[in-house]
Amino acid sequence: MTTSSGTIYLVGAGLGSPEYLTLQAYGLLIRAEVLIYDALVDDSILKLTPENCLRINVGKRGGQPSASQAEINQLLVQSCQQGHQVVRLKGGDPFIFGRTTSEIQALVAAKCPFQVIPGLSSALAAPLLARIPLTDPVMSRGFAVITAHEPEALDWENLTPLDTLVILMGARNLPEILHQLQRHGRSPQTPMAVIQHAGRSQQQVWVSTLQDIMGEIPAHSLSPCVMVVGEVVGLREFLASPESRSFQSEISFPVQMPQVPGMNSPLPLTRKTILVTRAEGQSSQFRDLLVAQGAAVLELPALVIGPPSSWAELDQAIAQLSSSSQNSGQNFDWLILTSANGVDAFFQRLQIQGKDSRVLAKTKIAVVGKKTAEVLRQYALRPDFVPPEFVADALVEHFPENLTGQRILFPRVETGGRDTLVREFIAKGAEVVEVPAYESRCPDAIDPDILTALQQHQIDIVTFASSKTVKNFHQLVQGLGVDLLAGVAIASIGPQTSMACQQYFGRVDMEATEYTLPGLTAAIVGKGMGERGS
Repeated sequence: MTTSSGTIYLVGAGLGSPEYLTLQAYGLLIRAEVLIYDALVDDSILKLTPENCLRINVGKRGGQPSASQAEINQLLVQSCQQGHQVVRLKGGDPFIFGRTTSEIQALVAAKCPFQVIPGLSSALAAPLLARIPLTDPVMSRGFAVITAHEPEALDWENLTPLDTLVILMGARNLPEILHQLQRHGRSPQTPMAVIQHAGRSQQQVWVSTLQDIMGEIPAHSLSPCVMVVGEVVGLREFLASPESRSFQSEISFPVQMPQVPGMNSPLPLTRKTILVTRAEGQSSQFRDLLVAQGAAVLELPALVIGPPSSWAELDQAIAQLSSSSQNSGQNFDWLILTSANGVDAFFQRLQIQGKDSRVLAKTKIAVVGKKTAEVLRQYALRPDFVPPEFVADALVEHFPENLTGQRILFPRVETGGRDTLVREFIAKGAEVVEVPAYESRCPDAIDPDILTALQQHQIDIVTFASSKTVKNFHQLVQGLGVDLLAGVAIASIGPQTSMACQQYFGRVDMEATEYTLPGLTAAIVGKGMGERGS
């Protein structure tokens, strides 16, 4: 039974970075209590929300498991009925291929108040930023916007003759799009543009013809991208100013040094380019710390975080927590969280199950590391115990209670995690219930721009914040025929990560004294970085 009701704001995020938000969207984000967001939203937008805002990622990525639309609808209704001010953040505009209708129907059925806030659609903005007008008195009397997520469902016979086509969500089906257009009478010489990461620093544009575009684009994934087909693509160079003609960031790899107004002397990491390896989609506090010291920072996703193969075990554990809060069933004495990923996975699943932190009323929480504790605080909770050393091994050594007979819930990565912690808990008499809460894997390929930067010796330092990113980076670069880390210093966040660096690269050049991202930043600055690694 609800005691209060919040409001759901279905907000368009535009191109996914703060520069393209409306003022109305910005005002809602800075006051949001709950943020439920899609995959195409940039980390910098997430940082606009208050520190105590609950952030839930429900983004859908092609071919990867994700929350179902029914689960998202349920989550919106529950969040509203709990009295929260909820921002449901969608890429582009909510009413352009945003699946908003289903969410509104669920809110109406549950009598939840809502508002829809428009956003700048990539269908309009991406061509503009690539200097391609969608209309022209001669070349384009109109245009159509389509999604090619399911190209077989489109009426190609009637779409093909239109002056200009804007195609969204077609990256995986580009060969079929080209086939259908030419099959239905479009000339192979028709100009075509592919615009990737529109409005971002990594924006790239490829221009060719229907016949030749496949030979121009890279082999790696183009998603997210917008495609434009029509004669107006040929106006791109005609509409370029002298400045934009010389601007090469869309076709080459930019390394820009940060400008710090009012500084009369260079910052410690000025003229240093640092490659940060991180989990895909995660915000980079580390990037901000390094930039503040003058570094140019490149980021490489070296860890893809996703759901476990099954939610059954975690859901069963959550059900036990729920029943134990009502004095029935067997209680967990402690919840152990050893990573930010574990925190997010556990509490987001808790939300999807229609529950909240009240199920933990009789359960204490122990976390490893400041970052994990910070993420926990986003869910309005403080840990009961944080070991003095920010490594999992210290958890058992400094545990505040006798472990004999303690029942411990440990949501963790499904495969590849270290088992030492569990063995030590069991050896001291605890019962440990391990449940897979998320999975991590290596990306399919290294970002080609990062590969180019390594090959051209543009990187001074590469950083690692976990053993898995070390292993995955090694997997991404092995077999490429050259030592891409020759002359690049290797920086590690702590002993376990350093052991992995020694195992895979034969060296580590600097290690944080405090095993945190600020600690790693201090280690890099303290080293002086006068010389590159060898």
